[in-house]
Amino acid sequence: QLQLVESGGGLVQPGGSLRLSCAASGFTLDYYAIGWFRQAPGKEREGVSCISSSGGSTNYADSVKGRFTISRDNAKNTVYLQMNSLKPDDTAVYYCATNTIQAMCVSFALNEYDSWGQGTQVTVSS
Repeated sequence: QLQLVESGGGLVQPGGSLRLSCAASGFTLDYYAIGWFRQAPGKEREGVSCISSSGGSTNYADSVKGRFTISRDNAKNTVYLQMNSLKPDDTAVYYCATNTIQAMCVSFALNEYDSWGQGTQVTVSS
């Protein structure tokens, strides 16, 4: 069974940084665009960032542009999300998933993504 595992979440003060990791279990990520999503209590899951299979193309939600950076290391079978200048509004469970429709990063449509991990909690609070 294809599965992704997220890690790196935690409690951080406003203005702080975290780096999330998304590792694959049982398959290689090389052929997949990968998306990061988040879901806050009472809100719908939303796309945060995505990266193409080659790593040459990335996309960000407007709310995180200039603060978050997505990257991938296919040799380590891992995708990262570096989050800087964190705000309380960034508090959510963060998930990663594979795009099953295309290798490029052009959409955050949830129905294009699969192999969701269990998520990692990010809490931004003083």
